[in-house]
Amino acid sequence: MDWLQLFLIHPVSLYQGAAFPFALLFNYLCRKDSFSTCARYLFLLAGGGALALAAMGPYAALVFIPAVCAVALLCSLGPQEVHRWAFFFQMSWQTLCHLGLHYTEYYLQEPPSVRFCITLSSLMLLTQRVTSLSLDICEGKVEATSGGIKSRSSLSGRLGKALPYFSYLLFFPALLGGPLCSFQRFQARVQGSSSLCPSHSFWALTWRAVQILGLECLKVGMRRVVGAGAGLTDCRQLECVYVMWATAGLFKLTYYSQWILDDSVLHAAGFGPEAGQSPGEEGYVPDEDIWTLETTHRISLFTRKWNQSTARWLRRLVFQHSRVWPLLQTFAFSAWWHGLHPGQVFGFLCWAVMVKADYPIHAFANLFIKSWPARLLYRTLAWAHTQLIIAYIMLAVEVRSLSSLWLLCSSYNSVFPMVYCVLLLLLAKRKHKFN
Repeated sequence: MDWLQLFLIHPVSLYQGAAFPFALLFNYLCRKDSFSTCARYLFLLAGGGALALAAMGPYAALVFIPAVCAVALLCSLGPQEVHRWAFFFQMSWQTLCHLGLHYTEYYLQEPPSVRFCITLSSLMLLTQRVTSLSLDICEGKVEATSGGIKSRSSLSGRLGKALPYFSYLLFFPALLGGPLCSFQRFQARVQGSSSLCPSHSFWALTWRAVQILGLECLKVGMRRVVGAGAGLTDCRQLECVYVMWATAGLFKLTYYSQWILDDSVLHAAGFGPEAGQSPGEEGYVPDEDIWTLETTHRISLFTRKWNQSTARWLRRLVFQHSRVWPLLQTFAFSAWWHGLHPGQVFGFLCWAVMVKADYPIHAFANLFIKSWPARLLYRTLAWAHTQLIIAYIMLAVEVRSLSSLWLLCSSYNSVFPMVYCVLLLLLAKRKHKFN
C-alpha cells in the first residue's frame, strides 16, 4: 500500500486536524471554574478567527463581513422581521460569492483557488447558522436582543450582548464543517460545565479515529480501481454502469470520512452527544449514518439520512413553510444553496422526482407483495436500484462541465432514474383512473 497516498488528505481535513487539539484544550478549560463564560465565548471566537485566516487567507473577509452584518441585523431588528432580512442578506452575499466561482470556472476557464473553495464551504455553513438562529428568534425559542445596538447603553454593554452571537457564528469547531448546532445547544454547552467523561470521550474519539483510518484505506483501494478503469468519456455500454458506481463510491467514502472527522472535532470540544440532555433541547444530529445509507432500499430514507443535520435544516427552513410543491421547492433551494452549477440543478431536481416517485412505488409494492421470498427479492432489487440512482445523482451533482453532464445523461446510466419516472407516471395515471 502506498502510505503517502493513504494520508493524502483534503485541505479542509488538514485544518480540522489542526483544530482538534484546541478543541480538546477548550473542553479541558471548561472544567475549571476560573474559565468564565465570557472567556469561553472569546476563546471560541478567537479560535474561529485564527482558523479562518489560516485556512482562507485574505478570503476570510468574505466570511467575517456577513457574520458582522448578520449580528447587526439580529441585534437591531424585531423578532417578526429578523429572519426575512437575515435570510435575504445571507443568501444574496453567498450567491455573489458563488457567481465569482462561476466566473473563474466557466468564463476564465481557470481552476479556482483552494482557499476560495474552503471559504465558500464555510460560508454555506455560516448561512445555516444565521438562518437557524434567526428562525429561533422568530419562533420565540431564543430571546431577541433587538434594540441592543440602537440603545444608549455603553459600547461594552452592546458588545456583551452581541458576543454570544459572534461566537456562535464563528466558533472554530464548526467553522469548516460539522453537523449544524443550534444556538440553544451552543449556549447551554458554553454556559454549563464540561459534561464529557474523560474515559468515555477517549473511547468515543478512538472509535472515530479507527473509522476514519478504515475509510481512508478503502478510499485508496477505490481510487486505484477508478484510476485503473475507463472513465465516462471512454466507457462502453454496461461498463459505464460500473464506472458510475465505483466513482460514486469514492465520493461517498470521502464524505463519510470528512463527516466523522468534523463530528470528532465538535465532540472533542464538548458539543457532541451527551446523555443528560435537558427537556425541550434540540438533540444532537450527526451527519453520518453509514449503515442506513448503505443498506436502505428507499430513496426517501436515504435522503433523510444523507447529511442529516442539513436535511433537517432544509426541512425546517423551506419544506415546512412551502404551501405549493414543498418537495420541489426544497430541492430547488438546495441547488441554489450549493451554488447553482448546471450539474447541481439537474441533479437536485432529478433527486426531487426520485423521492416523489419513491412513496407510491413502494406503497404499491407493499400492497401486492406478500410472501417473504418475493419480498426478499423485491428488497434486494430495490436496494440495488436505489444505490444506482443515488450514484447517478451524485455524479450529476459533482461534475462541473456541461460536457461531462451530457456524457452521464447520454449513457446507459440514465435508464435507472427513467424507470422511476415511468413508474411514477403509470401509478399516477392508475390513481387518477381509480379516483
